[in-house]
Amino acid sequence: MTDKSGYGLGFCAQFRPEVTCINAARGGRSSKSYRVEGLWDKVMSQVTDRQGFQATYVLIQFGHNDGSSKPERHTNIETEFPVNMRNYARDVVKAGGVPVLVTPLTQRHFRNGRVNPDLLPWATATRLVARSEGVALMDLNAESYAAVQAMGLPESNSLAGQPIPQNILDTQDTGTSVPAIFTDASQADSSVKQAFDYTHVGPKGSAFFGRMAADLLVKAQPALRVYFQGS
Repeated sequence: MTDKSGYGLGFCAQFRPEVTCINAARGGRSSKSYRVEGLWDKVMSQVTDRQGFQATYVLIQFGHNDGSSKPERHTNIETEFPVNMRNYARDVVKAGGVPVLVTPLTQRHFRNGRVNPDLLPWATATRLVARSEGVALMDLNAESYAAVQAMGLPESNSLAGQPIPQNILDTQDTGTSVPAIFTDASQADSSVKQAFDYTHVGPKGSAFFGRMAADLLVKAQPALRVYFQGS
């Protein structure tokens, strides 16, 4: 969801000027580490401080890093991750905001022409929490998975950071994703630009998935349609 390597910029660009869109996402965080590092406290202070806004909606998406082997990120998919998501939603309600749980954006790994559903367990858990808590859900995982599958491997590669490594271009018609080989050190340096991979996105991917996320938010909260560009 970050501005640098996610769909944050593409999403915020969809709103009309009277909407303030704040992207509090941080790369590499899980549903555990985001709270432990104090990042969630900053979000809650913004929700509590109304600043004259008519309403505050908080989109909550985790999953990509909850399966990490790093202990500071890893959460148990059955006993910890759902509890974390439930607590995030409840915190927002208590602070006077409107929580919207978001299933994780699909990764774009193909094998024999099919996208691997790597993040399905976290998407399923998020759906269950939204249902049990009675809060809004944006099923971005299902929507993005279907879209990436429909466009196929070559087109999905164009959504990532650029330039696309030559070994990816040489093999993308096989229907199976292969690890990127960077011949130029700057291509792999994320401090310079978003390097190519199958998880993060470049400007094209941000615009594509940002528009998708906006459509899903309107689907989840139809009254918000008037706050989007072109409405």
